[in-house]
Amino acid sequence: MIFKQLFDQKSSTYTYLIASSKGREALIIDPVLENVNDYVNILKELDLKLVKVIDTHIHADHVTGASKLKNITKCSTIMGDHSPADSVEIKVKDDEYIYLENLKIRAMYTPGHTSDSYSFLMNDYLFSGDTLLINGTGRTDFQNGNAKDAYNSIFNKLLKLPDKTFLYPAHDYKGEKVSTIGKEKKFNPRLQVDNMDQYVELMNNLNLQKPKELDTNINRNLKLGSE
Repeated sequence: MIFKQLFDQKSSTYTYLIASSKGREALIIDPVLENVNDYVNILKELDLKLVKVIDTHIHADHVTGASKLKNITKCSTIMGDHSPADSVEIKVKDDEYIYLENLKIRAMYTPGHTSDSYSFLMNDYLFSGDTLLINGTGRTDFQNGNAKDAYNSIFNKLLKLPDKTFLYPAHDYKGEKVSTIGKEKKFNPRLQVDNMDQYVELMNNLNLQKPKELDTNINRNLKLGSE
C-alpha cells in the first residue's frame, strides 16, 4: 500500500494520500489549496490516478484544495452527508463504505468539533479529522460545535475501536505524526474525565483564539475552495 502523510506548515494540517500500489487509483484526505501542485507532482511520480478527495469537515483554518484537484484530475469530491457544502458530489452516510482499488474506507459520523465532522477508518488506520487529536481533541466553540456531541463521538465511538488502531488526525501543532487509540486512552489529557459533564466543562472553558481568517475560509470551503 502507498501511504503518504503530508504537512502544511501554515495551518499545521495533515493531508493523507492513499493508494493500494503504484499505478493504481488514489485518494486524498483533507487537501490544502496552496499545496495542490505538490500533490499533483507526487501523483505523477507514483503513476497514480486520483479518483476521490475527502474533506473530513468544513475547515476553518485553511482553504481546501478539493475543487482545484477536481478541476485538474476530474476526481470525485466526498464529504459526510451532514456537510452544508452543496457542491460536494458524493455525500456518505454513517457506516457507509468508500471503495478504492483493493481498499475500502468506512465513514463514521463524529460530530462535536463541527456539526458535519466525519472520521474515516481504513483497516486499522483512523483518519479522525479534528474530532480526536494526538494528546488533544477538537475545539467545540464554533461551526455548530457541541461538547456533548464531541464526548459521544469520542468516548462512545472512536475509543471503542481496538487499542492498536493507528490515529492520524487532521492537525498537530507539536510535531506528532501518529498515535494509537490505546495511547490516547491512557495519556490524552482531555480524555481523563469521569463523565460527559466533566468533559463539557473542560471544553467550555478553553478560551481559545479563533482562526484569523475563519469566516473567509469557511465561506470558501462551503464551495470546496472555489473563489
